Formats: sequence, C-alpha cells, structure tokens
Amino acid sequence: MADEAQTRLLELQMEDLKATYGIAKDAPKSTTNNDRSENSRKIAALYEDAAEYEEELETFEKELEIVQNNEIKDIVNALKEVFPNYEGDYLKEIKAVLEAYWTQFVEVDKTHPKEELTHIKEQEFSQYSDELSAKVKSALIKRWEMLVSIKKEHVAEERAEMKLRGMKPDHIRKVYRKYHGLE
Repeated sequence: MADEAQTRLLELQMEDLKATYGIAKDAPKSTTNNDRSENSRKIAALYEDAAEYEEELETFEKELEIVQNNEIKDIVNALKEVFPNYEGDYLKEIKAVLEAYWTQFVEVDKTHPKEELTHIKEQEFSQYSDELSAKVKSALIKRWEMLVSIKKEHVAEERAEMKLRGMKPDHIRKVYRKYHGLE
C-alpha cells in the first residue's frame, strides 16, 4: 500500500514538473537519434567483417538447401531462380568444381575411374547416369557443407575478437544493424 502511494506521489510530481516546463504528456522521451552518431559509427565498424561473413553464411546455407533438395540436372536452374541477381555463372562454377574434385579423385587419390572424369568434362548434368549423379550430388553437398562450416568459423572468430576487446558481440551487432537501418 505504501509503495502504491509513493509511486502515485512520484507520478504527480513528474506531471507537475512537466507542466512547469511546458513538456506535453505525449512528448517523445528523447529527441536525439544516437543511431547515426559518431560513436555508433565506430562501434558499427567493428562488426563490418562479421556482418559480411554472416551474409555469406546465409547465402551458402540457402545454396546448400537447394543442392540437397534438387536433382543434379535441376540445381543450376534452381540456384538461378533463387539468386537472380548473382553475377557469376553457376553452371561454369559447378563444372569447374566438379572437374577439380574428380581430377583429384582420379589422378591423385585413384579412387574413381577415369571415365567418370571424362563424363563430367564432356556431358551435361542431364546426361549423367544415376550412379554418377548421386556421386556428384554428394560431392556438391560436401563442398557446400564445408563452405558453411568455414563461414561459421569466421563468424565465431570475429565474435571472439569482439569479446577479447571487452565488448558484447550481440550489442555491437545491434548497433551495426541500427546504424545501417537494418532494424
């Protein structure tokens, strides 16, 4: 009961002070915007690399999902559909990755037949046998999983660096997002 009376007394005093100084009841609590201050800019700059890694991680995770959920012959078109603004050429990039992988498998590891490398170099994805398609899809999934893992490590390293500076990574991320208008 005493707490309620004291709270009410404080409220009345605050209303009286506002009336004395001409502050409207619905006036905003703060008229300054610290989101774009120099201090916010400096703090946001600490998160630049981590933000870039997080963005790349998000993209790699989406690409991995596409690779996992599509047949080998449909992967390139699915990637183009989800990422229409991508400036690279998914077909050329995936072919180059597969050729490098299979060259390693055939010539160095000697775990795959040379004919598979020939098929990968000369045939379209739709022409691959079911067995080769399964191997290729498995290799692509492993590649994207590796990329996701690497980006997660990069993000973790950036966050650890922020902690070493005595700062909270989540706070820095919040300031970064507000500074750049992402929240």
